[in-house]
Amino acid sequence: MKKTLILDTNVLIHDPASLFKFADNHIVIPFTVIEELDRHKKGRGEIAASARQVLRTIDELREGGSLSSGIAMPSGGTISVSLPSSNGHMRPSNNGGDVNRIIKTALSITEKQPTNPTAGPIPVVLVSKDTAVRIKAESLGINVEDYMGDKTALFRKYGRVLANGDNTNGITSVRYLHSDSNIYKLTGMDNLKSIKRAKERMGISPQNTEQECALDALTDPEIEIVVLTGNAGTGKTLLALAAGLHQTSQIVKRTSFYEQVIVSRPIVPMGKDIGYLPGDVEEKLTPWMQPIFDNLEVILNTPKGLIKDNANVSKIKSYQYLMDAGLLQVEPLTYIRGRSLPKRYFVIDEAQNLRPLDIKTIVTRCGEGTKIVFTGDLDQIDTPYLDKMSNGLAYLISRFINEENFCFLNLRYSVRSRLAEQGAKLL
Repeated sequence: MKKTLILDTNVLIHDPASLFKFADNHIVIPFTVIEELDRHKKGRGEIAASARQVLRTIDELREGGSLSSGIAMPSGGTISVSLPSSNGHMRPSNNGGDVNRIIKTALSITEKQPTNPTAGPIPVVLVSKDTAVRIKAESLGINVEDYMGDKTALFRKYGRVLANGDNTNGITSVRYLHSDSNIYKLTGMDNLKSIKRAKERMGISPQNTEQECALDALTDPEIEIVVLTGNAGTGKTLLALAAGLHQTSQIVKRTSFYEQVIVSRPIVPMGKDIGYLPGDVEEKLTPWMQPIFDNLEVILNTPKGLIKDNANVSKIKSYQYLMDAGLLQVEPLTYIRGRSLPKRYFVIDEAQNLRPLDIKTIVTRCGEGTKIVFTGDLDQIDTPYLDKMSNGLAYLISRFINEENFCFLNLRYSVRSRLAEQGAKLL
């Protein structure tokens, strides 16, 4: 049965292409949502880019008819913009005025919805990625749904190191098989290759079989995209950084290696510009990037260097040498749009806080010879409108799971400390 679907702003920001993913249903966009998109469209970053894209799409659709009465969609449904409702059931609040107006629009449409002579009332559903909106709306008798267009649970099925009898695992991306005392790398359907055990990189040695497999994937130039997931303390970021720095070392002279390590993590939400923070760029980034710097200190644990400037001697952090030499760059993802990055080793930390659209933006920036590594904990989502099954990292896994230049590993064992492992299990 066809439904009338009222879209919240967060749905359109999350997935600007969502307008075309509701089959033959009737799409209604509250006037308040257009106003919100208009406020979000200014500036740089992914949220502003998404708002601009949605407004352009609606404007193109507008040329095919009247938004007030409804425009036919290619899928067979319609799209319209609903004016603010005069329904008095809810009063706008200072903090939730736009939200309340969206709910009022949904309530008004629900009460006025015509009845199909043969099938009864046409269902009205408010689609929102905001849990508070869904709770408030349902308490007023409005049908609600989360946006399901890009949800996936495929990551739960894969990512483990295989055992005997489970060689193919039904996928063709790179997998690892642990048999007796040997580890094999599987590519395609059934191509096996033995790998060397317990390789050390930049002084970091794998502590278990999972980490051995991860380190092999991170240093194999044939694997262009790697995803490492797992709880805190499993070594995801540490291994990724150590492998990247090893392959950009000037000691290694191979054309298949990389010119620079770029390390980044999302400023939550990704679209937020760092300009609102005080200080210069380095000072703005420090609160977000400190976990990266902590891992670099573990890897580059040589004594702090000294810089002599006439009579002045100042200490600098060991990783600063690499940054000054151009071998290491740490920057926010906000500024990745529009760049082209050839021959880079690109590490994206905390990638579970990215939207699917953000993931696409990042991967499409990779130039020839670039390897990209995503790390994250799918149980720890900090972005308000994402969850375990709708975040960009889960989406990436579902899309690349059968690509032969891709490897997904879920690390299960903490190596940080016995206390950290206890906390992960008991808390």
